[in-house]
Amino acid sequence: MDGVLIRPHLDSNGRDLAIEHIQDVEPVLRWNHEARREEQSSDWGRHVARIPNVIYVRWLHEEHGRGNAALRMFSPEFDLIVQRKLADPEWAYLRTDRPKLLTGWPGKQT
Repeated sequence: MDGVLIRPHLDSNGRDLAIEHIQDVEPVLRWNHEARREEQSSDWGRHVARIPNVIYVRWLHEEHGRGNAALRMFSPEFDLIVQRKLADPEWAYLRTDRPKLLTGWPGKQT
């Protein structure tokens, strides 16, 4: 993972190990902000988001905490989780595309 500092920490009991991932996400967030200003003329190959590596690790850790220990990063199952996260307004700052104006019900697309 480029730009990620990984720090192992040994618990005070001397047996448990915790891994801390640290990344300066400011350049990624700045790039996302600038990319949202640009018009993307095509839906094919459109850039949707740039996600810092520490966010990927966080999402993977959350899923493992929910009992999904078989999940692997960048697998098709993980890609679906990323799509759901990017649809959530909480993570909108990671998106590089601009929301489109929708009319009618934004239900299942055909």
